[in-house]
Amino acid sequence: MKSNDSTQLTLENLEDVPLTYGAVILNKEKFIEVLSGIVNTDDMNSVKNRVIILKDILANHRKDQEGILNIDTNGDTILLRRDVIISELNQIIESQTKERADYYLKRLIEGAQKVKTSKINDINLLRWKEYGEIITDSLWMLGKRDTSGAHLGWYWGNFIPQIPHQMMLRYTKRGDWVLDTFVGSGTTLIECRRLGRNGIGIELNTEVAQSAKELIGKEQNRDNVVSEVIIGDSRTIDIREILERYKINQVQLLIMHPPYHDIIKFSKDKNDLSNAKNTEEFLKMFGEVVDNATSYLEKGRYFALVIGDKYSKGEWIPLGFLCMQEVLKRGYKLKSIIVKNFEETRGKRNQKELWRYRALVGGFYIFKHEYIMLFKKK
Repeated sequence: MKSNDSTQLTLENLEDVPLTYGAVILNKEKFIEVLSGIVNTDDMNSVKNRVIILKDILANHRKDQEGILNIDTNGDTILLRRDVIISELNQIIESQTKERADYYLKRLIEGAQKVKTSKINDINLLRWKEYGEIITDSLWMLGKRDTSGAHLGWYWGNFIPQIPHQMMLRYTKRGDWVLDTFVGSGTTLIECRRLGRNGIGIELNTEVAQSAKELIGKEQNRDNVVSEVIIGDSRTIDIREILERYKINQVQLLIMHPPYHDIIKFSKDKNDLSNAKNTEEFLKMFGEVVDNATSYLEKGRYFALVIGDKYSKGEWIPLGFLCMQEVLKRGYKLKSIIVKNFEETRGKRNQKELWRYRALVGGFYIFKHEYIMLFKKK
């Protein structure tokens, strides 16, 4: 395809475009060179024609004698989401002025050349459109739990892997440390391994802790991160001593998924929050866990609390908001309240009609949600 001034973008005799999960791998230097050449083109029609050729290469897997779309082992490569890059090229093609087209082109060049991340995560803000898997809305309508890899749904009351996965993507970097004070079946630490984060989990129940260790060990550890499950009471265990083993003083993300009081009895241990005699005692015990962990969370970092409400003796108990108040008493700033759906629990499985009848008789609504409360340490 030739432009109006007879200049031609030299992208003939192309190699196959490597694709990885809807992405293209480009030779970074040559990709930037092509974009810069288009910026230096004066005629708007020539700009659009050259961008159309580039878009055609990316969209239709054509071949290129300059090797722009080859994996060059002797040079830097860049991985781009194909749908995002096509969309950005369309913006340029649809531009009405050269100035606007140049703006989009220079933004593409900057995104390819530079990385701009915040202190708390690895998200490149210059290419933010590529992070479509990261949820930013406060209502999460998630399907079934992720059961890939080592994840299993064997443990009563465990949360779905998508929760710690999202928390780590948003609030940690590779190599950061995550502390889960109610680690249960090890869901958080499995996700730590997948995402290259170090994870420490505390579990009161010895048998559950041992099962969690075995399960976590089945997940690949490509980044050679720490995955340790400690048996103990999160209210009193010496967290400082645990961290000192790894020559660190603080963690970068705190996750808690406590029992929703006595909805599920996890053990007969009096130190188990699910055995608290009443709501007041439960909140006192929960507050003690927060007290014990707070000083080991780095200032300015995040605490994710996963909690739901309960129904007792004809009354809705707003357990989530009561726990939120306990956290706020301890000097945290509330950043978000996420409402997450759930369709069934093990306790309600195959009992939908029974629970519908109970709701009609009792004048209440069946729980279909829980909360993910996000706090930032001041």
